[in-house]
Amino acid sequence: MIEIIAVEIAHPEKSERLQRILSRNIGLNAEIMARTEAIVRDVTERGDEALLEYTARFDRVALTSQTVRADRETIERLAAEVDEDLLAAMREAISNIRYYHEKQLTRDWEVEMANGVRLGQRVRPLQVVGLYVPGGSAAYPSTVMMNAIPAQVAGVERIVVVTPPAQFSQNPVIAAVLRELGLFEVYLVGGAQAVAALACGTETIPRVDKIVGPGNQYVAAAKKLVYGAVDIDSIAGPSEIVVIADETARPDYVAADLLSQAEHSDDAAAILVTDSTKLAEAVREEIIIQTRSLSRTAIIEKSLADYGALIVVNSLEEGCELVNRLAPEHVEVITADSESVAAGVHNAGAIFIGPWSPEPVGDYFAGTNHVLPTGGTARFSSALGVYDFLKRTSIVRYTREELMRTAQSIERLALAEGFEAHARAATIRYE
Repeated sequence: MIEIIAVEIAHPEKSERLQRILSRNIGLNAEIMARTEAIVRDVTERGDEALLEYTARFDRVALTSQTVRADRETIERLAAEVDEDLLAAMREAISNIRYYHEKQLTRDWEVEMANGVRLGQRVRPLQVVGLYVPGGSAAYPSTVMMNAIPAQVAGVERIVVVTPPAQFSQNPVIAAVLRELGLFEVYLVGGAQAVAALACGTETIPRVDKIVGPGNQYVAAAKKLVYGAVDIDSIAGPSEIVVIADETARPDYVAADLLSQAEHSDDAAAILVTDSTKLAEAVREEIIIQTRSLSRTAIIEKSLADYGALIVVNSLEEGCELVNRLAPEHVEVITADSESVAAGVHNAGAIFIGPWSPEPVGDYFAGTNHVLPTGGTARFSSALGVYDFLKRTSIVRYTREELMRTAQSIERLALAEGFEAHARAATIRYE
């Protein structure tokens, strides 16, 4: 079960548990990379033929180039099976997510410099985006929303969806969210072979500009391999949450929030950082009580045993310093003055402030994006957003007068780098 540990901020290396948590990474082992590379290469070379062979082998579904795409009638039929109350919740969530992301839109701009020179930036959306919807035992309509809506707000005209055939037929909620978002170009393929198809294009599936969406280790490996030929969102690691709390926090709230991430997978990390030993002890008792009533008990217990911790520090300022070292995906702040404490958190994918902002609010409904940096990458990465689906092109409009004034300076800089032709392109106009 989860441990209570004291951490000295000046010497964090003394805590074996903390070092274990900090050592979590999103690396992929060599065997998976080698197998995935063979699949990617095969699909790149043989197109649909290889894609459909792998679908038959791994998904045990025989498809053809004519049946690999789900027709709109099937999507509508499956979507009709979903409960109206769930649809209503889905529609409100979509509205919230769309509203939030519309605030991220970037516009063209231009400025006038000396001698009539005009410089600017042109912003245009990507043309084609591939969205991977994972399979497995559960369906994740919220992830479809979080990946597709920013692309739509950005102005992406074509979103190509790939998903394992069993996922599509067994989880009508996926068809429902696709219908609600107007996504009807859906191909029933998954795994590394689907990522390869999106990256290189086949006779049936178009080549895209960017691939987004989570998947298993083989999907992550394939995304890593095709990056450069296309853009990707990220290589996502296991989920993580840090709750910063003081003695004013309710232990049952804190425990519930930690468990909400621990149930993701057995390598998820759920951590409390507090200046109150009393709170840490109460939270530990609550975790034991609440875990008994949850269905994913085995996953939770392993997650907490391996990567969970109730960390006691000397002050909340030290707590924020520790959080900034961890740079976690999610941070909750539940303290007497949550706003001021939250201001000290600089490295986090998302920050949830106050006792009424549990992390699942962001996962499903508030409107912020739940595709977040993991594994300490919040030190330099951000949540998925509209800007991830936009290209920015520099615009230069020089005048004769300004080129005459600056040609010799351009020449000097070019020659300093050994590029005579660069220099000549400027001075030929001067001469």
